[in-house]
Amino acid sequence: MTIKAIAKKTIKLIFAKRPVYTTANIVTLSPHNRLVNKKIVITGGSRGLGYFMAKKFVSEGAEVLIAGRNASTLQKVANEIGCKYLLLDVQNVSSFEDFLKESDRLLGGINCLVNNAGISLHEDGILHVSPEDFDVQINTNFKGTFFLSKAFIARCNEKKENCIKNILFVTSETGITVDERPYGLTKAALNSLVQGLAYRFVSQGYRINAIAPGITATEMTGINREGNLYCDSMPTKRYYLPEEVAEIACFMLSDASNLLNGQILVCNEGKTINARWR
Repeated sequence: MTIKAIAKKTIKLIFAKRPVYTTANIVTLSPHNRLVNKKIVITGGSRGLGYFMAKKFVSEGAEVLIAGRNASTLQKVANEIGCKYLLLDVQNVSSFEDFLKESDRLLGGINCLVNNAGISLHEDGILHVSPEDFDVQINTNFKGTFFLSKAFIARCNEKKENCIKNILFVTSETGITVDERPYGLTKAALNSLVQGLAYRFVSQGYRINAIAPGITATEMTGINREGNLYCDSMPTKRYYLPEEVAEIACFMLSDASNLLNGQILVCNEGKTINARWR
């Protein structure tokens, strides 16, 4: 398997009129048919990390369906990368059974679910959280993901297909640290759910894992992936790119990671390690 560089960014910041440069060498594995026979549904798949995961998965031979709330954006992305699409509001729990049934029809079966859809309202602590803001984040990030995963497992059990079924959650580095905001609390809850489901369903042919990215340059974070990626709080002084996270997601859905179950891979270069000498 070969490796190719997809980006090399020189990140420039000015301190006391003296230019300081930080260089990031970003690499991905060349497409190698790692996801052939994978039929993947990705929520929140038309933009941000979902878009880059869908693009990577298609390049690796998977059949992909992206889901979201904006039909025109979904159609545009689907045409661009060569995948299917369906409308889905993850807060509408009652729609999940029909959604998965139609996804199954469009893909000729589904065996992978990527729970990517989520929102953050970036509140400045608990004193700035309203009940309405709390509910929309809990319902989107946790409740919707919980019940979509339940519906996916129920459908796969009903079909009784003899293959490995994958659920990959996209949580966050905030889920392994303390937080007072709804976003971080939902991600911590999802990390617990990942391990609970993984332990319960492994003997039935499921692999259930999560990736927990650090701050990545997407629409949700408001960081321009084509702009200045400098970030002083990061181990290597830069924000991360969605292509890098998509690479990890691809590995997690591939058969090369079959021994991994209930794992939460934190993608932040060790930023949240609680080292005693910090």
